Amino acid sequence: MTTSSHKTSRKKQISSVLLPALVRRDPYLEPYATMIEGRARHAIDKANALTRQGSISLKDFASGHLYYGLHHDENGWVFREWAPHATRIVLVGDFSRWEEREEYSLVSKGNHGDWEIRLPESSLSHGQHYKLKVYWDGGEGERIPAWADSVVQDPDTHLFCARVWKPDYPYRFRHGHVAPHSPLLIYECHVGMAQDKEGVGTYDEFRCNILPRIVKDGYNCIQIMAIQEHPYYGSFGYHVSSFFAPSSRFGTPDDLKALIDEAHSLGLTVIMDLVHSHAVKNEAEGLGNLAGDPCQFFCQGDRRIHNQWDSLCFDYGKDEVLHFLLSNCRYWLEEFRFDGFRFDGVTSMLYYSHGLGESFMDYNDYFNGHQDDDAICYLMLANKLIHEVEPKAVTIAEEVSGMPGLAAPLSDGGYGFDFRLAMNIPDYWIKTIKECRDENWKPSSLYWEMTNRRSDERTISYCESHDQALVGDKTLIFRLVDADMYWHFAIADQNDTVHRGIALHKMIRLLTSSTINGGYLNFMGNEFGHPEWIDFPREGNGWSYKYARRQWNLVDNPNLCYRFLGDFDREMLKVMTSIPYFEKTAVQEVWHDDADQMLAYLRGDLLYVFNFNPVKSFVDYGFLVTKGEYRVCLNTDHPQFGGNGLTDDSVKHFTLDDPLYDKEGKGWLQLYVPARTAVVLKKMG
Repeated sequence: MTTSSHKTSRKKQISSVLLPALVRRDPYLEPYATMIEGRARHAIDKANALTRQGSISLKDFASGHLYYGLHHDENGWVFREWAPHATRIVLVGDFSRWEEREEYSLVSKGNHGDWEIRLPESSLSHGQHYKLKVYWDGGEGERIPAWADSVVQDPDTHLFCARVWKPDYPYRFRHGHVAPHSPLLIYECHVGMAQDKEGVGTYDEFRCNILPRIVKDGYNCIQIMAIQEHPYYGSFGYHVSSFFAPSSRFGTPDDLKALIDEAHSLGLTVIMDLVHSHAVKNEAEGLGNLAGDPCQFFCQGDRRIHNQWDSLCFDYGKDEVLHFLLSNCRYWLEEFRFDGFRFDGVTSMLYYSHGLGESFMDYNDYFNGHQDDDAICYLMLANKLIHEVEPKAVTIAEEVSGMPGLAAPLSDGGYGFDFRLAMNIPDYWIKTIKECRDENWKPSSLYWEMTNRRSDERTISYCESHDQALVGDKTLIFRLVDADMYWHFAIADQNDTVHRGIALHKMIRLLTSSTINGGYLNFMGNEFGHPEWIDFPREGNGWSYKYARRQWNLVDNPNLCYRFLGDFDREMLKVMTSIPYFEKTAVQEVWHDDADQMLAYLRGDLLYVFNFNPVKSFVDYGFLVTKGEYRVCLNTDHPQFGGNGLTDDSVKHFTLDDPLYDKEGKGWLQLYVPARTAVVLKKMG
């Protein structure tokens, strides 16, 4: 080796050592190492600037909710608002008969745009309603404070206003945070539509009626949608107006605290569906034009409006916006004791295009300069803050493009999320059911799609999303059975379509859940094949709540097939949790044969065997596995789950010796596997 070549080699070694761990694990990222390092440096520099070079913590910075808004102290009341373009602000409400009075006028507090008013104890009382009357050059309007922590809607006028929330006996938590379980089994839910009744469910009803069901079904985490206040119920909670106010449709802030506290007492981790990707356009209820500047919180020009969602896009480059959103993260963690967040719409945040019309075919699509570095910086800071406030908190990214490093640690050059949603899986199941006949399903492709992920990032797998339950789309069970659910889902009146649908529904869920590398998610009701779509009350349906609910009576009815699916889901989760750290065990393929439509793989001591063939059953089908005794612990064909009961699950299965594999300690396990069934066996001893 020459001296020059030796120097070149050493230079490469040093460069390799300095690469972020994210890049070292994935050499294909090396051409983009500078950009990855640049994004990390941007977040570090921003954190230093916000914390005055570390003189305070990021948690200290994210304390806007303790300063802005309405607060009570030993001197009475103090209210503050950031409104740099306002010329005058007055508090109006019950206390002033909704008239503007001079004693309720705010005072400008310098050049930053802060406004403040201090009031004696007797000026306000718990439960009173108020708004801001804001004036600016060329306009005026009534507004709800940006930092309001309680907002209610008038039942007659349907207008929203802020509410003084200071009860004499505020709710006191009895239980602390619950760290995420292993594996994380998430029950995604919506409080308002969680009851059987045709109406809006409450926090109390959810606490009393639904939490016990979730625990009984074996889920260890709830992910609650639509918590932040939103004007339009039918938005599913994704057009947020008041970011610090829990939706009053479902009850009071204390009712929500009681729900979370009860969930913690049952051992459930509680995740909030957090919407920081956009905001509702409304000006009277939201932040669209708080005080004469439509871009106070939002982007300028064409980037202000998200045309696909008809909403407003935050300007993450503004320190005041970072202050608002980071404080919001801390607020929900501390004030309500949420255990973490599922960040909605992350793809929309990452790209100037919001990910619309993008192909994302290669790594260059993630590093081509079309990404919003300010939004990326915010996501990194949010993850840093959340884990600083609550080290065991869990964060999940809803992201469809596949951005590398999203669920990798910040220290590795990643974004710091704990998990990312495996959004490819629901789309794959839809496409397979819609476009491929049963006899053409290829187990090798199914297995690949379930396990095709970055090895260094944990994911949350799921079969179907809440979007598939909405009017205009179809859930898996509806795609499989369709209208026959209405006519042939009685146990005494099943037909071939129903038999097929129930069988595949179980197999799809078993395959998806058993191949996780992080967690598994189910949307409320899908575990038992809820038959109705979700249609929130609107003008087009006569403002009906008929389809904005969950019909638990169906799964509770012993004469209907829904109980088969519900019972199977419960036992499926029970098998998963029987293995410590199930999600960390390797998924080891044992066998696949696309012609036979057979698939088998191991997870620890569990052997999963699938026969997707719609017509062929196999006798003595052999699999080469570790020698020993195997016993059935779950069978989709068991009569308990609506199956035909073609096998005797009490039989003990022993491997047969083969001299060719003796040294490897392996033998042949021969099984009878009926058509369109799956079985899970556990190695004994």
